[in-house]
Amino acid sequence: MEKFKAYVVRETNGEVTYKVEELNRQFLYQGNTLIKAEYSSLNYKDMLGFKTKGGVIRHYPMIPGIDVAGEIVEDQSGKYQKGDKVIVMGSNMGVSTTGGYSEYVSVDSDWAVKVPEGMTTKEAMIYGTAGFTAAYALLSLINHGMDVNKQPHILVTGATGGVGSVSLAILKKLGFDKVTALVRKDYQEEIALKLGATEVIWSEDLGTVKPLASAKWDYVVDNVGGEPAAIALTQIANNGAMSMCGNAAGIQFNTSVLPMILRGVTIFGIDSLARPVALRNQIWELLANEWNVIDSLLVNEVPFDKLDEPLSKIREGQHLGRTLVAF
Repeated sequence: MEKFKAYVVRETNGEVTYKVEELNRQFLYQGNTLIKAEYSSLNYKDMLGFKTKGGVIRHYPMIPGIDVAGEIVEDQSGKYQKGDKVIVMGSNMGVSTTGGYSEYVSVDSDWAVKVPEGMTTKEAMIYGTAGFTAAYALLSLINHGMDVNKQPHILVTGATGGVGSVSLAILKKLGFDKVTALVRKDYQEEIALKLGATEVIWSEDLGTVKPLASAKWDYVVDNVGGEPAAIALTQIANNGAMSMCGNAAGIQFNTSVLPMILRGVTIFGIDSLARPVALRNQIWELLANEWNVIDSLLVNEVPFDKLDEPLSKIREGQHLGRTLVAF
């Protein structure tokens, strides 16, 4: 491998620019494992990596992309064999080390997990970090007591985005039939219902922030943070729970302690960055088997060097479902 192509993000006088460049291996993070990329995906965090003052990339120049799936070219650690298919996500790739929007990706071997039997690299990246995060959020709530036999009332915010769309599809597959999707625009209603929601409400109908509101939900899958999360928290019933993984609606979370100390509500912070290998393998196995919802998802596939349009859609809040990046 002499030359290869990758997106490179550079900063000049405080402004971030990016383009596809031809590089050599010395540009890459010097990990012990080299992967030939087959697919990546596009997440909200990736969009921030392309953005001036996005708060994601630690230093420039950088190859963005927090996900990749592909084939092992070489592995100095001895953990993998040449030709093994692997997934890398949940590391600092694309943040502080060169990332997945590159024809070749260099990582440390312990960042990778094998693609589960029955899953392809393409399917792995249809899920990507968003799908993994959705599954992790739901697993946390199920372990807390979210039982399909009890048919609890569940609210999913950001319901037609990456994490939200996978969450709805998995909840439907598992048989939950009291799932409300929170959306912002009319055209999202039909999509949310098709994905698995049984009811749709709009942001303006959610209510306002109060110290404690009437109980509406047993569980909340929050993907946006900000005011919607603060409102929803106060509406959770006794011993319910909320998973939190996003900040598209803001990083401020202005609420009260009353849901926790009067109703015993639990908040699960969902961080996919540094999960133990055993948990990562468990979640990928679920997505490959019992929680496999690939055929239910809204997927847009784009070539690796044509990211401008989907990036713009995420910035403008118009992105739907999952965007698969093909090499």
